[in-house]
Amino acid sequence: MSAVEATGVRPQPLWRNRQFTALWGGQVVSALGSTGSQTAMPLLVLASGGSAADAGFVAAAGSLPHLVAQLPAGSLVDRWNRRRVLILSEAAAGLALATVPFAIWAGVVTVWHLAVVAFAQGLGFVFFGLAEHAALPHIVPASQLPTAVARNEARNRGAALAGRPLGGALFGIASAVPFLVDVVSYAIASAGLLLLRGELKGATDKEPAPLWRATTEGLRWVWRHPLIRAAVLLVAASNLVFQAVGLVIVVRAQQHGASSAAIGTMLGVYSTGGLLGAFAAARLHRHFTPKSVIIGVNWVWAGLLPLFLLTTDPLVTGLIGAATSFVGPLWNVVIGSYMALLVPDELRARVSSAGMTLSWGVMPVAALGAGWLLTSVGPQRTLAVLAAITFATAVAAAVSPAVRRAPTLTTDAYEA
Repeated sequence: MSAVEATGVRPQPLWRNRQFTALWGGQVVSALGSTGSQTAMPLLVLASGGSAADAGFVAAAGSLPHLVAQLPAGSLVDRWNRRRVLILSEAAAGLALATVPFAIWAGVVTVWHLAVVAFAQGLGFVFFGLAEHAALPHIVPASQLPTAVARNEARNRGAALAGRPLGGALFGIASAVPFLVDVVSYAIASAGLLLLRGELKGATDKEPAPLWRATTEGLRWVWRHPLIRAAVLLVAASNLVFQAVGLVIVVRAQQHGASSAAIGTMLGVYSTGGLLGAFAAARLHRHFTPKSVIIGVNWVWAGLLPLFLLTTDPLVTGLIGAATSFVGPLWNVVIGSYMALLVPDELRARVSSAGMTLSWGVMPVAALGAGWLLTSVGPQRTLAVLAAITFATAVAAAVSPAVRRAPTLTTDAYEA
């Protein structure tokens, strides 16, 4: 049972939950600022005399913590005061970013400095994300977790949609502006986190295991739990496909003469589908069983992916992408709620970090594989390969015994 339901008092609406509102509102501001500064970062590298390879190096430094820090971070978040982790992660990332405008004004911007800042932001994101996921059941009741996860999904997708053009526009005013705005957004979010109460974790009398054993415990838990294991593998498959699809449709549009404006519109329409889906998921999840969502969404993707093969028009391509993106949040709400409700509190961050390492670890492979296929067989056949993978994933979801026996997302199902 969720910690906030232990008193037996009927939960208040989420919008009246001061702790959730403070967390969510602060992260809307922070995510918007961070997306803007991340958009401006490669522009700053190039404006400072760096090459495209330098910009790629800085981007790689920002994503490196997702690969090297997820597992140990999960163990540490489960040991530490989660409220403190949230505050310190946000404050440390903001302080690291604050060095960038000073370097711009002093004329001493270097690629290595920007790479270190990007790594610090990525590390803060890893710790914050794990702590937020583990703390959420202590902030909202179990019956409201799917709605809370859906609102977080809308928050992230909305920030991604609005933050990219905002970052470019602010950089056009002055190169330091998007970074200053993001520093302010970190400060606002950190202030909001001060309204959270307690350690946001359950009490335990167990002596902490050695760090390495505690780290691998999350992986072992995922592998021993059939439903979570199946969910993580299905998420990994979908990440593999859609990480590649994003690159393929851009290359394909360029080869067919689409302008940069048309490609930007295509990607904007694609992203809008995810934002609308995130808003809809807060209500839609109540009308479908988790089994029907896990199986159904994969079949929707299997049906939509071949449609990319039938058109080269950027707008139509964007609309097909929007349809695939629209159903994604419903999938994320169900999987995120399962992870929050099924996993024991003392393992929540470790299991989350294990799942993210397994499911996000395929993304570099997807990018490399898509690049190799595009060079070897071209975008049309690459899309056909991705459609085949999606069809195979949908079949795997439909025949999985763990998925077919998935319990409904009710508090009673998890009290044991």
